Amino acid sequence: MKMPPLALGERLSIWLAAQTFAGLGLVSMVVYLFAAADLDARQTESLQHKRELVEHVLAEAHSDRDLPMLLHKLDDFFLGHRDMVLTLLTPDGNPLYDNASRPGATSRLKQIAFAYPYWEPSGGALSARMALDTAADDQFLHRLAIALTSASMIGALLVSAGSFVLVRLGLRPVRSLVAQTKGLAAQNLHRQLDGSQQPRELQPLVQQFNALLARLSRAYEQLEGFNADVAHELRTPLATLMTGIEVAMRQPGLPESTLDLLGSNLEELRRMAGIVNDMLFLSHADSGATARREPVNSLAVLAHDVADYHEAAIAEAGLRLRIDGDAAGEFDVPLLKRALSNLLGNATRYAAAGSTIRVEISAGPAGVASLAVINDGPAIAPAHLPRLFDRFYRADPSRAQASVNHGLGLSIVAAIARMHGGEPFASSSQDTTRIGLTLGIACPAAATAAAAR
Repeated sequence: MKMPPLALGERLSIWLAAQTFAGLGLVSMVVYLFAAADLDARQTESLQHKRELVEHVLAEAHSDRDLPMLLHKLDDFFLGHRDMVLTLLTPDGNPLYDNASRPGATSRLKQIAFAYPYWEPSGGALSARMALDTAADDQFLHRLAIALTSASMIGALLVSAGSFVLVRLGLRPVRSLVAQTKGLAAQNLHRQLDGSQQPRELQPLVQQFNALLARLSRAYEQLEGFNADVAHELRTPLATLMTGIEVAMRQPGLPESTLDLLGSNLEELRRMAGIVNDMLFLSHADSGATARREPVNSLAVLAHDVADYHEAAIAEAGLRLRIDGDAAGEFDVPLLKRALSNLLGNATRYAAAGSTIRVEISAGPAGVASLAVINDGPAIAPAHLPRLFDRFYRADPSRAQASVNHGLGLSIVAAIARMHGGEPFASSSQDTTRIGLTLGIACPAAATAAAAR
């Protein structure tokens, strides 16, 4: 499965951390190499200095010809230089002096070899091998490597954390633009993004986006105006046709087949008139029409009135209805009845036989009332939920019952919610579907009284 791309802040933090680690690692390597080279130079210099001292002792022995005194001086000399090892071999290969086996000696040695004239009559030269124990320096280099590696890693982590915070701060203007775009909808395309606090790099993007919004707003207004004009112009001819068919059906002596045909045509014209009226209502709602509010003491009573209208259809579908909760406030009663009627009709069509349709009413603490219709039945796929309130949208691709329902019912519910300062909502899971709307309560006193009951 393809992994989702990393966020911009995470990407920048990772790259900065990698670059920091590489940079600090390179610096640490250079420091380590310089330290190792300096120690090597010091070791070589120390060996050369000790060689000169040993040659001085050998020169004294050469003049004195006193071997025991030579060995004694060498022992005294190396007593204070326990990190030094000296091996002297006579010209015939026999050991003259060797302190390599003394306590504390190690195998980590840096060596030099040299020759010195032998003072015995046989002549020849002494073979000398001097070595310096580098264990302490090697341990120092090891500790230095660990310290530099740790410093590089800690530095990279600190830079990564700091860069993550700085990137988040730097992306704050982008998040501000995202928050502004979330509030955009078809009804408020006239809004412009506020780019006054945006950095120069984002100014062209904001300007282009605002220009796009302006074009979309003009196109949407033209489309809504066209819809309203068409709907308005169709109402009169449709009414004329329906009246003509009704008059024609009253004529005596018409054959039964003709009456059936006229009745079918009249039914289609009434359906078309309903679509036209709904389109005209949606155009007015999208043009900024507001609800005509009046005090409502009980939304539960209003729900019972609407339920009485649907009683026959609910009973015919083998369903039951229950109304829970209550709220009060100022609402547009006809519009609210229309929204609830659409929700009940939708639930009746899709509820499982023998189940109970539930109407839930509640008043929130923020002056918002909620009205939801819940039914048990086939769950709606998550992909369809965001589009349930679109015009002419049907989750059923077979367009079942398209001759009866033209796909504007939930769009009208959404429009009525917006006219009341609320919004529609829908959820569906485990064979339970919940669709409803929130409503702004314009009369807090009435809402408080209803909550007290």
